Parts: sequence; structure tokens; C-alpha cells
Amino acid sequence: MTAVATTRQGTVRGRTEDGIAAFLGVPYAAPPFGPRRFAAPAPAEPWAGERDATAYGPAAPKAPYAPPFDALIPETSEAGEDCLNLNIWTPEPGPGAGLPVMVWLHGGSFSNGSANSSGYRGDAFARDGVVFVGVNYRLGTDGFLHLPGAPDNRGLLDQIAALTWVRDNIAAFGGDPDRVTVFGESAGAVAIGQLLAEPRARGLFRRAVLQSGACHHFVRPETARKIGESMASRLGVPYTAEAFAEVALPELIAAQDALRGDFARRPDPAVWGDAALNGMVFEPVADELRLPGPDLGVDLLVGSNREENLLYMVPTGRLLTISEGRLVRGAQAYGADLDGYRAQRPGASPGELLQAIVTDWFWRIPAIRLAESVPGSHLYEFAWRSPQFDGELGACHALELGFVFDRVDDPDYLPMTGKDAPSDLARTMHAAWVSFAETGDPGWPAYDPKADRATMVFDAPHCGTESDPRAAERELWTGVR
Repeated sequence: MTAVATTRQGTVRGRTEDGIAAFLGVPYAAPPFGPRRFAAPAPAEPWAGERDATAYGPAAPKAPYAPPFDALIPETSEAGEDCLNLNIWTPEPGPGAGLPVMVWLHGGSFSNGSANSSGYRGDAFARDGVVFVGVNYRLGTDGFLHLPGAPDNRGLLDQIAALTWVRDNIAAFGGDPDRVTVFGESAGAVAIGQLLAEPRARGLFRRAVLQSGACHHFVRPETARKIGESMASRLGVPYTAEAFAEVALPELIAAQDALRGDFARRPDPAVWGDAALNGMVFEPVADELRLPGPDLGVDLLVGSNREENLLYMVPTGRLLTISEGRLVRGAQAYGADLDGYRAQRPGASPGELLQAIVTDWFWRIPAIRLAESVPGSHLYEFAWRSPQFDGELGACHALELGFVFDRVDDPDYLPMTGKDAPSDLARTMHAAWVSFAETGDPGWPAYDPKADRATMVFDAPHCGTESDPRAAERELWTGVR
């Protein structure tokens, strides 16, 4: 069956299955190439008649993940220039339903990923009474490289354009523009951390969920220039937006991938500035850390996974090869109290200690700092351990995604979750996200740094609220992170 909705640009025709309508590849802005290359997003052009919205549109051009991550995080979407589009799932297409809206920003280190992954289908959210919107936005050089003559953070500007489109059009799909929750994971959550402090995003969403990402990851302008100059040198072109626009897209993508390779092999702060510890070449550009504070006016749900960094240490074999010297140097670079971690984890190997330090520095402490800065925020931790890699993968980065989307049996998630992931945990976690979008309450007390620091721990066979998990390790970062 078909479904029809009318936007400000024109009418779109989607497909209905099992009572849920899907509208795919709907443009929210004009293609950001040709004369619009490296510019802020422009409004989508209107069209006549019904626009087919039964197949995914193009995703942002990019290189695939490097091995072994290409096998763990499949990249299956087709890329193309008309990449500023979104996908909508709704149980009630048509105005008047007034349903809560959830807008998804995918992860991928600002260089990979797309909203078109089968793991990001929004039918489970629509099944539970939510209008779901997945957003494709510019990545890598086009989205986040600092270029003289171009606005910074073009990928963030795309997200703001998408949220503006949602405000103006989502009622036609059954959504309430005054009940929008933006949620994202990894780079998507980091992006939301920046949007929380961005005046142009003010009023575009009422609630936000940040999974494994917060406000601490960005590059300062001087670092952004270093990275841009390195890219220009690799391409052999002047360091200007005009010169970059003349480079053929395949050549640009190849150079972008090579730059990431250089960074991964030698993340030297003397070369890469403050990006070295962040682990990403492409990031939002900002002058300073901006925590939103008590006057934010947005409800927050924020958290991380218990063993995030195992994703980067187990498949590569690094967990077993970290030496004592490498551990000491790493702890010094992150400003960590290594003796404090040793005291809390007697018998832990150098790799296990470094994993714990990096997980806290990169993910857990930034989530806590954000929750501390906005009274009434809710904090969670995902603790279920994957059986993959002989159980060593643990509660790693991105593992929670299949649970949030209630799609743990999706082929995109199986390399991380295995075949017998607990469906009860998926239903519980997914329901908490839906409840938060509907009411601002995910089902457990708010995080209060002056009281018990209540944290929901998602695990199987039991979930429950804990008071200040691993408090001693959290306290090691006071005044440091």
C-alpha cells in the first residue's frame, strides 16, 4: 500500500507495511555540490506532482571503514551528491495525530555511517507511537574540515537544517513539532553536544539523548587549521575552499582516507594538536568546551557503555599487546591517576587498565559532566557483555544500538551482538527511550550529584538503578576531566 504526505516542497509518496508508513530519501536541503560545495545548506527545491519516497536516497560520499571494523560495522548504503535527505517512519501519516518525534543522528567518527543502515530502520519506534526521522548529513572533508572561505561545521549546519525541516513539516507525518527529541550515538551524540550550545539550534528540539558522546570532543581552530593544511598538502592544492572544490570527489575521498590512516599510525600531538587524544581527524570546530548549564531548557538522557574502548582493542588484538611502558605513557597523556586505577583493579593487565582509563576519559566522564551541568538529567550505563570474540568484546562501543532500536536480530548488529542477544533487554531499553520522548521520564530518578547519583544500568538478566557506579574511579577525574 502507498501513503502520501504533503511537505512545503511538495507531495511525497511512501509505502505502508503492517500499519507503518515509511517515507525514504526525502530531501531537507539542496544537494551540497557544484556551486553549493562547502557552503551552508540551502533549502530543497520544490517539485511538482508526487515524489517517489519508497527507496533510500544517497548517503554522503565516504571511504569504507578500515579493517577489521569494516566487518563489524557494515557500510551498505549508496553514496551520491543529493545526500541531504532523511527517512521517516510513522504510524499515522497525516496532520492532527500530534505524536512525539525522534530525530536520529548516526555515528561514524564524522567520517562514516549513514541513516540508511537497516539497523536504523525506525519501524519499532513507529510501532510504539513515535514518528521516527533518520538524518543523512555531510561527513569528512565536506562536512567537517576547516577550510578558509567556507563556514565551519557544515555537517552540524546540515543537522540544524534537518531539524528546521522537521519543525516545519513533521505535522504532515503525524508528528508534533513541539515534542521533538534528537538522539544520536558516538559522533551523532558529540554533534548533539555541540547543538546544545548552538544558538541556531535553540527551540528546534525539546529533549535530547546522547549515547556514548557528549560535549568534550571538538578541535580548536588552530588544530583545525593544522589538519586542513595537511589535507591540502596531500592533495597538492592551495588551502582554500575554492581549490578543494576543484578536486575530483574520488581523489578527495582517497586523500581523506589516507589522512585518517596517517593519523591512526602516528597520533602525535605535535602534528595533530588536540585531535590526537580525541582519536578523530574530522570533528566539530569550537573555541572551548561549552557545557550547557542549568538554563538549557532541554530534557537530557545521557550515558555510555561500560567497556567502550574494547571495540578498538579486541578486534585489533591491541588488548593483549599493550606493554607496561605504553600503559604509563597513555595514562600520562590522558592525565589519569594510574595508581588509582591499579588500586581499583588489582591483577588487571596493562591493556585492561588502559581500556578502563580511555573509556572513562573519552566517554563516561564527559557524560557525567553533562548530566552534572543540567539539573534533572537522567544517566544510564549499558553493561551487557557481548559473547563475540570469545566474550572479550564486552560492553563495547556501539553495542547498545541494536537494543535501543529493538533490532538485535538485524544483520547489521550480529557481528557485535552474536545470535542470542537478550531480546528482553532490547525491549526494556527501547521502551525507556520511547518513554523519555513521550514524557521526559525514562523510568528512573534523575541524576543528582549532590545525592546518590542514580544511574540506570542496562544488563541481562536484570536492569536496575545503581548509586554512583565505580565512584572511586569517577573521583579520580575531579579537576582533571
